[in-house]
Amino acid sequence: MKLNSKYFDMIRIAPRKAKNAEPEVRQCQHPGCEAPGPHRAPKGRLPDEKPPVEDFYYWFCADHIREYNRAFNYFEGMSEAEQTAYREQMATGYRPTWKMGVNSWAGQAAKGDATFFDDPLGLFKYRNTGPGERPQEEGPRRRPPRNAERKALEALGLDETAALNDIKARYKELVKRFHPDANGGNRAAEDQLRKVIQAYDYLKKSGFC
Repeated sequence: MKLNSKYFDMIRIAPRKAKNAEPEVRQCQHPGCEAPGPHRAPKGRLPDEKPPVEDFYYWFCADHIREYNRAFNYFEGMSEAEQTAYREQMATGYRPTWKMGVNSWAGQAAKGDATFFDDPLGLFKYRNTGPGERPQEEGPRRRPPRNAERKALEALGLDETAALNDIKARYKELVKRFHPDANGGNRAAEDQLRKVIQAYDYLKKSGFC
């Protein structure tokens, strides 16, 4: 760009940003100490309404912060009863607790009178069936069979709706039927027995049964 260009005067240069100011270094507040005091220590227990940082903390050097922490007593000014109550609250995370059987719901559940909560998505074991009624447990839902699993079921003479007990019972039945001892060494029965065993083994290995 030419120095005598009309656009030269239109250029505006952003002012340089000031360098990051050095952090304020406090002086150690221990009497007679002139060392820097970068470490803060609370003056006492934190009140309900937290005061400004400057009002609630002391600032010490490394040596005096260690000395202060060793002598610090969090329970100073609290009675023995208040200390006991505080420790009990800390043990339960400030949450209410009950002894076994005190909770009214637990008492109803023990008598079989509890109303079970509603679980429309089936995430939990039971659904709400009303007071006095405990729902029957449902077995785990099985995934639909794959093509190879469907063929293995057909080899056993079953369809995809067969339950695990049905598959096992059918397998035992066919093994007895096609066993060589029951068929006098019939080759056709042996081939059929081999197919039954292979189909059942595949269903087990695939996790379908």
